[in-house]
Amino acid sequence: MLIGTFTPKLDDKGRLILPAKFREQMAGGLVVTRGHERCLFVFPMAEFASLHSKLADAPLTSRQARDFNRVLLSGAHDEIPDKQGRITIPPVLRQWASLGRDLAVVGTGNKLEVWDSAAWEDYLVGASEAFEDAAEEVVPGY
Repeated sequence: MLIGTFTPKLDDKGRLILPAKFREQMAGGLVVTRGHERCLFVFPMAEFASLHSKLADAPLTSRQARDFNRVLLSGAHDEIPDKQGRITIPPVLRQWASLGRDLAVVGTGNKLEVWDSAAWEDYLVGASEAFEDAAEEVVPGY
């Protein structure tokens, strides 16, 4: 399970050192792509393959499905971390997520999210109230 929040830095070459806690799960390969709320999603390769299989079943007649596939897959970049656990975030994805040097890497269960640190802090402020309000609906009995 990919959980926790870490605050690495993006180097001058656009590389991110994956937090040590996540390296084993990502060692066999990963996919970085556009995420929701202008963050990046980082999937272990097997998890992305499972998602891709579900996407392939979406009806071609659905405009919403086509749009989702286009945005998600057109930005997808597959990579194997180097020996230091570094991955390169392509310029198009750095721009998409408005990444600066300071990052937040957030484990969300089956994937990581990469945020600009300031954007993550802003998001948390806004999402905290919704978190409280949605608890019972999202997880009955919580």
